[in-house]
Amino acid sequence: MARMMAGMDIKASGNVDRDFATMMIAHHEGAIAMANAELHYGTNEQLHRIAQEIIVEQRQEIEAMQLVLQGSAP
Repeated sequence: MARMMAGMDIKASGNVDRDFATMMIAHHEGAIAMANAELHYGTNEQLHRIAQEIIVEQRQEIEAMQLVLQGSAP
């Protein structure tokens, strides 16, 4: 959580799109870390399925936002 919060604590660049993507990448990375913890330590099968879905979806969104930051997407 601390790493996620630190990643979201950025200085505004003046480019709302860039700032949004940068903070959301950190947020999604935190969600993936929490989902991995659930898969590793949790025992509830329903939560395991949700955690697996979170990992897949958040990784896809991170990749999309990284492309935007690199200028490869509109």
